[in-house]
Amino acid sequence: QVQLVESGGGLAQPGGSLRLSCAASRSSFSLYIMGWYRQAPGNQRELVAIVGSGGSTNYADSVKGRFTISRDNAKNTVYLQMSDLKPEDTAVYYCNAKAPSVGYWGQGTQVTVSS
Repeated sequence: QVQLVESGGGLAQPGGSLRLSCAASRSSFSLYIMGWYRQAPGNQRELVAIVGSGGSTNYADSVKGRFTISRDNAKNTVYLQMSDLKPEDTAVYYCNAKAPSVGYWGQGTQVTVSS
């Protein structure tokens, strides 16, 4: 079992920045593919960005060039640096840890982009 705890959400103005963090409870963190997903009201949960155990990354087209995912295996933590935020980035952001046969979710953190 892996517990994931997100932090760093909140209110930002359009064009602003926020950094999300997700701390994992297990030392085998480095073996997991870590990802950030988001879900806006009335929408399905969608992938934002993932980072592999070796550090390779992949992003949704809507956030490329604005968001950066990174991981610190020594701290069992994955980050999502969000810049040039837009109102359409408003959603609950969820951290995900994925292994070949199992996956875990955090409780989510709200990000609201509004002037």
